[in-house]
Amino acid sequence: MAVSPELESLRHIEPSRFVSFSFPSPLLRDASDPYGGGAGEFLRVAVLDSPVPSPPVPRSAAMLVPAGRHRDWIFSTRAGHLHLLLSSQYSRLILVGPELSAPSPRVVTCVARPDPDPAHARLLPLLLALCPMAAFRDNAVPDVPLLSFHDDLLRVAPVKVVAGPVVGEMVVEDVAVDCAPGPAELRRRLRFKRMPCLVQTQVRLAWQSPAAASSSLLEALEKEGTGGSLQPEAGGLLVQPYLQAMVAGLAVIAPSMEKRIESGVRPRCLCAGVGGGSLPMSIRMGLQFSVIGIEADAAVLDVARNYFGLVEDEFLCVHVGDAIQMIQDFAHQAEPDMNFSAIMVDLDSSDAMCGVSAPPLEITYGSVLLAARKILDQHGVLILNVIPPAADGSFYRGLVDVLRQVFSELYEIDVGNGENFVLVATVSPIETTRTDNSGQFLTELRKLAGDFLQHINKI
Repeated sequence: MAVSPELESLRHIEPSRFVSFSFPSPLLRDASDPYGGGAGEFLRVAVLDSPVPSPPVPRSAAMLVPAGRHRDWIFSTRAGHLHLLLSSQYSRLILVGPELSAPSPRVVTCVARPDPDPAHARLLPLLLALCPMAAFRDNAVPDVPLLSFHDDLLRVAPVKVVAGPVVGEMVVEDVAVDCAPGPAELRRRLRFKRMPCLVQTQVRLAWQSPAAASSSLLEALEKEGTGGSLQPEAGGLLVQPYLQAMVAGLAVIAPSMEKRIESGVRPRCLCAGVGGGSLPMSIRMGLQFSVIGIEADAAVLDVARNYFGLVEDEFLCVHVGDAIQMIQDFAHQAEPDMNFSAIMVDLDSSDAMCGVSAPPLEITYGSVLLAARKILDQHGVLILNVIPPAADGSFYRGLVDVLRQVFSELYEIDVGNGENFVLVATVSPIETTRTDNSGQFLTELRKLAGDFLQHINKI
């Protein structure tokens, strides 16, 4: 039987190679079919080889796309596939699911597959055929496990897909999140197609009025539209743990913040990266800061205003531009009103082929960090959200080293999710770090940062 050159090449691992094709479904009319026959006669098979050099005997794994989510960018794009692969530590990951043209429900109910998955046996001949020849060393038959995809979602309902000139396509979606042992929560979130596994913004949804709360939040997602009965909790408590940790970084300069507030002067914060606006809104409303936000794409700001409750006023303004370049411009201009108590950098890398990572490599340049230090006041602090690239273990160490060269002291907060770290760099030495309950600033900070105030470590 003739084999296409693309499939013939799969006999060997080739870093970063991506191939997708249609294949007659081995699951059709079988009880193990997770798609209940809705996928049709053919499945989409996508194969991606790791960008990381493979061992002499490369290992392959497979994953069934969760039912109803085959159009989700996590499973339908190379960028999403890459994140799944880098998270798995295998040399090759094979995704199997419905073709992208197959219909999907408006609201997807997320159901976990059984473990072990009965579909594995039906798929095994196909999976073995897609293993590289080196996996069969000494005539051994390789193990090709069927990995399970797990997240905290119970329901997913897309709200709007928008395209921006800088970030490309993005999706606003309402999701029901499993918050066990507590009740499920309904949230709105924003994701970019270029990095679909990274949630850019997530806020809680609440009933607009008590009279509207006659049905459960989960039931609200099942309707053909909430009719405006649900709205984002703009400026409320932060949902994403890494944002809580970023805000917690302000605790290292709590004494100077207390003095400013007591004197009637609002601390000023520059947010490099706005997304849906939850961080600048919370800082402005919860901590009474004056905030300037910089976002690269005007379309993202429109989404923040229309779907996430971002409201600008005399104490919160947002600008469109390159945040890193604007930090350098502010430093060059040296204007008094461009002096900040805090700079918060929440920028992801634009290079999707590195997987999920943050911040961009440019932030590690000494000239950029010197510019950031110049526009911070004497007791100022630079706070960075860091997601080290899975394929580059030296990035984090290099960032720590360059921060030490430019700033006086460095603190770290481990977010505890296996991905995010928050680095806090101070302009001046810190005599004492106050994380007790004394002072109005720390009292309000604790509401936003929670337990992360107890996990600030000097490094």
